[in-house]
Amino acid sequence: MPATRLRYGVIGVGAMGREHIENLKTIDGAKVVAISDPVEDSRLQAKTVLDDDVSVFTDHKDLLNSGKIDAVVIATPNYTHVDILQDALATDLAVFVEKPLTTTVEDALKVYNWSKNRKAMTWVGLEYRYMPPVAEAIKRVHEGVVGEISQVSIREHREPFYPKVGNWNRFREKTGGTLVEKCCHYFNLMDLITKENPVRVFASGAQRVNHLDEVYDGKQADMLDSAYVIVEYPSGARGLLDLCMFAENSMDNEHLTVVGDQGKVESFLPSLTYREGIRGQSITKWGAKEVPGVINKRVWDFKIKYPGHHYGASYLEHLKFFNAVLDGAPPEITVEEGLRSVAVGLAAHKSIDEGRPVLMSEVLPSGW
Repeated sequence: MPATRLRYGVIGVGAMGREHIENLKTIDGAKVVAISDPVEDSRLQAKTVLDDDVSVFTDHKDLLNSGKIDAVVIATPNYTHVDILQDALATDLAVFVEKPLTTTVEDALKVYNWSKNRKAMTWVGLEYRYMPPVAEAIKRVHEGVVGEISQVSIREHREPFYPKVGNWNRFREKTGGTLVEKCCHYFNLMDLITKENPVRVFASGAQRVNHLDEVYDGKQADMLDSAYVIVEYPSGARGLLDLCMFAENSMDNEHLTVVGDQGKVESFLPSLTYREGIRGQSITKWGAKEVPGVINKRVWDFKIKYPGHHYGASYLEHLKFFNAVLDGAPPEITVEEGLRSVAVGLAAHKSIDEGRPVLMSEVLPSGW
């Protein structure tokens, strides 16, 4: 076993926190030495996958002040992030916070200001960019294969939200809403691919099928389960999100497409397929098994030691975080990116609520 080079604490050890632990266990030199969670069942489940000498806390402040850790992973319910980050960012620990950064722009701006002058790392967990075929698509787009980007479309057709501790993910007030909780990943991908910040959002969505009969403490679950979101960029490029969360019978439930004036790239999950086509080079034949000019291949990154629930993306993100902390390098995913991904989701919800396009200047302060 290699010597421990980075001691981790994990705040929030529900399903996602335990997934972070499983990823960290496979990174040479990383060791989870402390956990914190107010829920006993979550603590007990986490201890079953950790060494017996792990320190266990019920209050995150005690973990942060323990002197036992070098880095902390925050994987608590969305609405708790801002308060925990206020404490975590006041330390000199490297901080990795699970998406979404916060549930409101106001809270995200607080986090941004708290993080500005830190010497230690602050990294927002938006791992979709590291999924192997998605990473291949991003790389090829940035190499210029599609030419000038015109359209970025992302389709996710999947199963409903899973149950979580206390059913917190059934309510918009605690999650930020589906288009924040689930889709901040996708808005971040659109920004990353276009290398632009959005200017206007137009969305249509509703709660059509899921959770309609779920009531907790007298409150009806109110998470929307389907939506279309159009995101417009200064260059004229557009992003489109097609979300349906009652389509668990899909074969490839996540599909990214980027189209430019020279060509088109696509990625498909879970088939791990990447596809690339250049305009003017394709010869379509009815029934042809292969189309000249089109690349179609499976993509995997053999550095991945733990595929987990995100096709190895969480492992790769943690590996990059680990190396960046040790090397003193800047984060690949910044607090600003986390803030913008939340802001687009909130703009989309505002668009649905008010039935109109929403300028990003309506949800972000002047200068953003």
